[in-house]
Amino acid sequence: MQGEYELRRQRLIQRRIKEARFPVIKTLEQFRWDWPKKINRLAVQNLFRLNFVRDKANVILLGTVGLGKSHLASALGYAACQAGLAVRFANAINVINELSAPQKEGRLKRQLHQYLRPELLILDEVGYENRSTIMTSNRPLEEWSKLLGDVPTAGAILDRFLHHAQTIAITGRSYRLKDVATVAGKEDKNRKSKSQSDEPSTAGAAS
Repeated sequence: MQGEYELRRQRLIQRRIKEARFPVIKTLEQFRWDWPKKINRLAVQNLFRLNFVRDKANVILLGTVGLGKSHLASALGYAACQAGLAVRFANAINVINELSAPQKEGRLKRQLHQYLRPELLILDEVGYENRSTIMTSNRPLEEWSKLLGDVPTAGAILDRFLHHAQTIAITGRSYRLKDVATVAGKEDKNRKSKSQSDEPSTAGAAS
């Protein structure tokens, strides 16, 4: 009986992971804690207890590009799948595009169901209070209303979303650009070395 239970549990987990539509599977163990200049590690680790999902609270991961926001969001989603929860990962722009046509055709409510049904919705880059939502953004909160266009409406939406939200800010240099910076540094060093070697020698000029 225990073996049958475990088999069914693993099948459920694999189904949850497939339905979540993660672009890439990420885990907390893979996260580079030494890369961000500043991050509240304890607060992040506490999120993986998934209490915020049970409380139907929200999470906002803020920071510039390349600091691991999407990694942590995906890892949280993956952990939620492991716990047997229904998860949906989506890019915010894709969501807007997918809902534009149904809205014009009067099918918006039915189309929205795929995003409202999961117990955890992850919107990568750029929010619903009846379920938990994780959002990542490289823009500060005070700029969100400007990005959404209708400032009064955006303010009301943000106020509702932020009411039960935990915000974690990440600062530092983009991890994706670290190799570019290293190569650029080596090239600059090589150019300086070559320039010095090409300079004419002044030895014996005084004689």
